[in-house]
Amino acid sequence: MTDATTRQIRLDALAYGGDYNPDQWPEATWQEDARLMREAGVNLVSLPVFSWPQLEPRPGEYDWGWLDRVIDVLWDAGIRIDLATATATPPSWLIRSHPEMLPCDAEGRRLEFGSRQAYCPSSPVWREHVARMARAMAERYGDHPALALWHVSNEYGDHVSRCWCPESAAHFRRWLEARYGDLDGLNEAWGVNVWGQRYTTWEHIEPPRRATGPINPTQLLDFERFSSDALLELFRIEVDVLRAVTPEIAVTTNFMSLLRDLDYWRFAEAEDLVTDDAYPDPADPRAHVPAALNYGLMRSLKAGQPWLLLEQAASAVSWRDVNVPKAPGRMRLDSLQAIAHGSDGAMFFQWRQAKYGQEKFHSAMLGHRGEASRTFQETKAFGAELQRLAPVRGTRVRARVALVVDWDSWWGTSAAESLPSQRLGWLEQARAWHAALHALGQTVDTVRATGPLDGYDLVVVPNLYIADAAQAAGLADFAARGGRVVVGPFSGVVDATEKVHDGGAPGPLRELLGVEVDEQWPVPDGVAEHVRFAGRGARSAYSAAGRVARSAYRDPSTGEEGLDTALRAYSTGGEGLDTALRADSTDDGGEYANPVWGEWIELHDGTDAVAHYASGELDGRAAITRRPRGDGAAWYVSCVLEPDGMIALFREVLADVGLPARARTDIHLEAVTRSDDTTDYTFVLNHGRGELTVDVPEGAHDLLGGIRTGDRLTLPRFGAAVLATPRAGAAPFITLSEPTDSRSTD
Repeated sequence: MTDATTRQIRLDALAYGGDYNPDQWPEATWQEDARLMREAGVNLVSLPVFSWPQLEPRPGEYDWGWLDRVIDVLWDAGIRIDLATATATPPSWLIRSHPEMLPCDAEGRRLEFGSRQAYCPSSPVWREHVARMARAMAERYGDHPALALWHVSNEYGDHVSRCWCPESAAHFRRWLEARYGDLDGLNEAWGVNVWGQRYTTWEHIEPPRRATGPINPTQLLDFERFSSDALLELFRIEVDVLRAVTPEIAVTTNFMSLLRDLDYWRFAEAEDLVTDDAYPDPADPRAHVPAALNYGLMRSLKAGQPWLLLEQAASAVSWRDVNVPKAPGRMRLDSLQAIAHGSDGAMFFQWRQAKYGQEKFHSAMLGHRGEASRTFQETKAFGAELQRLAPVRGTRVRARVALVVDWDSWWGTSAAESLPSQRLGWLEQARAWHAALHALGQTVDTVRATGPLDGYDLVVVPNLYIADAAQAAGLADFAARGGRVVVGPFSGVVDATEKVHDGGAPGPLRELLGVEVDEQWPVPDGVAEHVRFAGRGARSAYSAAGRVARSAYRDPSTGEEGLDTALRAYSTGGEGLDTALRADSTDDGGEYANPVWGEWIELHDGTDAVAHYASGELDGRAAITRRPRGDGAAWYVSCVLEPDGMIALFREVLADVGLPARARTDIHLEAVTRSDDTTDYTFVLNHGRGELTVDVPEGAHDLLGGIRTGDRLTLPRFGAAVLATPRAGAAPFITLSEPTDSRSTD
């Protein structure tokens, strides 16, 4: 029986290649492309993503000949195919026969044919035709030996992720009825008694459009959920057809990194291999940091399984306001970063740079100058180098830290207008928290709040605005077993229907965190508030005394003396209190800007304040707290700290859980370890333009052939090493070995 555990990409090496559009070129060019692909080390190409009109020029009339020939040309050259179903956009004849399938915007305007994704995801006509086309492709090419992977559609949600046409409205009503059962259930869920919004018939419900004032937040949230589900249904239609005809061939669709509009946890459940399109901006010297978070999501969507970078740019893209090319060496480094984070290859958009159309200025592996182009020369060099990394294929990334990604909370904090502040963005929070951990040297996976959380020491939750009992229980159990949980502001506020939890925030997280949020207190624009950490010595002494006391109190062997022992520990044990008071007066824990958000919180007994507000109306009140939970602890961060403050916070959290942190940080240094049962492969990357010298394990062997001295390695600008060492209990931890000037060069 074939299932997701046995359906794998049919390729016995790291994937290397890109999108190929042979229908844009005369057939005489195909043989030349195959020759140059072999010269560059290409072993996989994606086609024919946008070729439905060429494959079916008129309804029911297929022209397979040209695609048959190009696939044979590539296969003769030893190149396999990531075969698209060609359903990324409809042909013009289908649109003109069924103009009702065109999508509508929120103003009710039909979006015209002339770009791509010109369809309503809910359209029954479109769904019927994509199923038919997928079946035709599968029946035609399902047995071809070149077929390595099915590629369904392309970048769902890139241009059309929400549609407000009459068909979408009807589909939305059906979705709501399935979710809530009847109108009473919907009216209760939507809280329609506010502002007189009660519905008496399903036909009265419309997708949220421009209204006289703020729209019902639950209606907005449900429309986000519905719209993601509508595209997921569309995806599943093709997946079901492909699996029925070719059950042994793996299926994918290319994701778009951390995309707000689609719940990728659910999409990943429907496919066999996670693939991603990644385009970090070469003009941004920090672009590799959010890219690392994106890649953490990609490998986590399938519980750490290898994924595949299916698209990246060889140099400049064509869709930013200013499209900066990649400097020499940057393409190689970007590719190595993705592989470091679990990708089993590096693919590009596209192979040959287009002569016309919307993407003629988008770079390619083979530029407009052909073999003489800089991108081809770098493509060829990296293709040869990639073969040295064959041992890392199939290995898994080692991470002890995970970040919770929750689409409901993302939608809930970004769709509604009636929030305490529009400045607290879910994505901005997630990136800021990840950036601090990245700077401190920790690789970060992503997880759902419900887990599984096994294998991690630290789980961070930048925001969980929408929280339920199952999520709270999963996090509490993780902490009780010795983990550390860090929860960010505006979490545990509402349930899945946008109703505020009884007693207010943090709702079901209250027992875990040991705090009550009395009021959210956002910071006005232009105001600079601050948070001050308590002295490290004070916190350490207080915590030590507290641990002794708690241990004595709960130790059954102490019997009636348990409480007395606990009290003595608090007052005299190890001079804990006196030491704490002395340290608090001499050890400055640091003060940091808090420009966005604050909360008036009350602490339960046993919850310690780690930091306090140092200005404004909250001056002197607790801002960051820590509460023991079983063998672990839960931290609550009620503020939004500047980057240095986040680094200071997570330096303490990592120390609390026993994970290493770099004493000196450099945004350009990145180290990630992939491992098999016997070997650690540690990628050490320099994303900066100056040299970096790092300490490395003695005896490490660089698969890329770099030169090092003793236990040190110097990386030039955009330099990289892949260090092979015997697998150890913990992944090698890479730190700077001497000062560098790389931070001042960008």
